[in-house]
Amino acid sequence: MEPDVLAGASTLGSGTRAIGVYEMRWTQAAGPLCVYLHGVRDPGNVGAVLRSALAFGAATVVLGPDCADPFGPKAVRASMGAIFSVPVARGEVGDLPGERVALVAHEGEPLRGPADGEISVLVGAEREGLPAEVVAACERVAHLPIASESLNAAMAATVALYELTRIAD
Repeated sequence: MEPDVLAGASTLGSGTRAIGVYEMRWTQAAGPLCVYLHGVRDPGNVGAVLRSALAFGAATVVLGPDCADPFGPKAVRASMGAIFSVPVARGEVGDLPGERVALVAHEGEPLRGPADGEISVLVGAEREGLPAEVVAACERVAHLPIASESLNAAMAATVALYELTRIAD
């Protein structure tokens, strides 16, 4: 491959000499634990959610409208390889398995775990959060009991996954 073509395929400044080609593997939403992202445009956040999903055993990460490409370079880097292990789907709220729980800052009940049965936790964009119609399509609204205004999407998803998978006291 010509060096200038290879240089254009990488965002690294180090002059990468090797590339990998892989198939984008899309799947269907599945439980028992699923994470749904809506409007999360930062590829670093999408990748970090994939990394957390792998760490806490989520069956799938579902990307709703206006989400960053999970196979893009920044998302792949942020996932630390989780993109190759966690099934990723594109879908809508109606496609999600189990009880749908909308994470909305300072609304609903505090999120408490562990999860009882199949559950999908829905996380929205950092500024806008989840749209009203998405929240309305959920069986439950919950928040993370934190002292500050909010967390970014990746941190909120990570804390929610921890809470939903922790062993009961």
